[in-house]
Amino acid sequence: QVQLVESGGGLVQAGKSLRLSCAASGSFFSINVMGWFRQAPGKQRELVAAVTSGGSTNYRDSVKGRFTISRDNTKDTAYLQMNSLKPEDTAVYYCYAQVRVEPGTYDAYYWGQGTQVTVSS
Repeated sequence: QVQLVESGGGLVQAGKSLRLSCAASGSFFSINVMGWFRQAPGKQRELVAAVTSGGSTNYRDSVKGRFTISRDNTKDTAYLQMNSLKPEDTAVYYCYAQVRVEPGTYDAYYWGQGTQVTVSS
């Protein structure tokens, strides 16, 4: 099985920064994509950012220029650097990974436990 452990959430003032980490462990062949979704109260879960094993990145428009996603393939860990945070960034952030557990099989999706990010105005 694959486990994802998140860290780095918290309470910050608007304009400040936070860094989230997501570490994968367990038995698997490869991790193709790692990223984060977020969910605010009363809203649907939305993709924030994702990064492929080759380093290609994707961001939702509202975080472009403020958030940076990266990953260390040697540690099976992804990072989300969040700068210039806004109150509307407040949400529970969920790390996910698209994993090839064994060669020749379909990818499976795994989720972290979620971490609260609260930005005060």
